[in-house]
Amino acid sequence: MTDLLTSIQAALGLPLTPIPLTATGALPSAFAVTDLACASIGAAGQAVSELLNQQTGRLPAIEVDRRLASFWFSSSIRPVGWSVPPLWDPIAGDYPTKDGWIRLHTNAPHHRAAAQSVLGAVTDRAAMASNVTQWAKRDLEQAVVDAGGCAAEMRTWEQWQAHPQGRAVNAEPLIQFGHHASHNGTVWQGSVAQPLAGIKVLDLTRVLAGPVASRFLAGLGADVLRIDPPTWNEPGVVPEMTLGKRCARLDLHDKADRTLFESLLKDADIVLHGYRADALERLGYGLSERQKLAPGLIDVSLNAYGWSGPWQHRRGFDSLVQMSSGIAEAGMRWTLADKPTPLPVQALDHATGYLMAASAIRLLTGRLSSGQSGSARLSLARTAKLLIEKGRGSDEPLRTEDERDQGMLVEQTPWGPAHRLHVPLKITGTPLQWTLAAAELGSHRAQWW
Repeated sequence: MTDLLTSIQAALGLPLTPIPLTATGALPSAFAVTDLACASIGAAGQAVSELLNQQTGRLPAIEVDRRLASFWFSSSIRPVGWSVPPLWDPIAGDYPTKDGWIRLHTNAPHHRAAAQSVLGAVTDRAAMASNVTQWAKRDLEQAVVDAGGCAAEMRTWEQWQAHPQGRAVNAEPLIQFGHHASHNGTVWQGSVAQPLAGIKVLDLTRVLAGPVASRFLAGLGADVLRIDPPTWNEPGVVPEMTLGKRCARLDLHDKADRTLFESLLKDADIVLHGYRADALERLGYGLSERQKLAPGLIDVSLNAYGWSGPWQHRRGFDSLVQMSSGIAEAGMRWTLADKPTPLPVQALDHATGYLMAASAIRLLTGRLSSGQSGSARLSLARTAKLLIEKGRGSDEPLRTEDERDQGMLVEQTPWGPAHRLHVPLKITGTPLQWTLAAAELGSHRAQWW
């Protein structure tokens, strides 16, 4: 884990000190997925420890459990008497083309419609597979993207390195920090038990990476308000990712909702967003506009393929970046399989989410000391580069999950009762804990407490 951890610590400006680990084993992969889980979660914990050291003069010890970190990179919720809806749309997945493989991402209705506009209005995988085989992979990738959809051909790492977008990602830092005009300063309202009490987090992210970040911040006492568009839904991840948050809906094309959004932004300490690089700009809320509306705002953003290069505005998700960057192809060779083999979990999403949370905490630590606000930019593709270059896989298996890994507390969700796995991160005196159960999207008012 050393190379992964020190690379992350250096990117965050953290001391390059080891983080103690408990348990053994690793998720089976060509890459060090469990090491990435431990390093990213551990770095987020170290950022909390450094914040507490600044405010109290005491540096809490931290520790990460390898098994639990691996499990949380998949899911933490364990329903009692009900099931989480399927994560994937029926026609999403990998398909052979004339000359290789392609992945279609069709979970969102408009992304599914885009793929069907190119490949036909089919509703089952067999019919879709038949249509896909008529295409060359690169032509189909471009056609789906041009239609407003999401697709990625399977490339090797070497092909990605030669691709203009791969070269652009290589030139970007793991975390791109920016610093902005001084602010009047913020008085720390937290405590050792709840370091982020009094901090308002406006969460504009969806699916996995950004919600992982805001879930972590909520577990430290932050007031997290998630905002989604009026019709957006993601039933396969909502029970997992809305833990600790209030969830509202706003239409940023509506004048009244824009006014309400701006009032929320003005009072926020941290904003997280995962829109494509130009999306908020087109809505009139680019970085400079956000800073004008909310001086002192900590602004942490994420996209799929990086912040420069020809694909900086391209739609993307973890599974697509794995195909583009060579991860799925390397997994296929590692397992001697005859089809793309992704990571055993969506590790790019989860790791980037913890890095987003750590970035927000580091920027908050800076604002508390100097009054200076700042921003951070991250991407799934840059996290993929870190994993590919710094993390080789292991064959040592993890001990199978059992009921002892679950907490005793029963979480009363809208779908039924559930348990959560014990958290993988221990910070002395600072238990990660959530006061709000997972909630339906749009179930709260768009207002701060």
